Amino acid sequence: MPDLFLRLWIAVVDRVDRSESGQTTAEYALVLIAAAAVGALVLAWATKTHAVSGLFDKIVKRVTDMVG
Repeated sequence: MPDLFLRLWIAVVDRVDRSESGQTTAEYALVLIAAAAVGALVLAWATKTHAVSGLFDKIVKRVTDMVG
């Protein structure tokens, strides 16, 4: 059965017009938008939970303990 779906997919893809200029640019734009959305979610999480400041405080404390 999966072989049937593969054959159907290949048949559909072969019928797509490959002369669409700008399709790659649009795909890159969608990837960039998705990456920006993930970055915004991570930034919102880090800001809300104070995870970055806590990590920074731990690093500074460890460095100061090693130095002094």
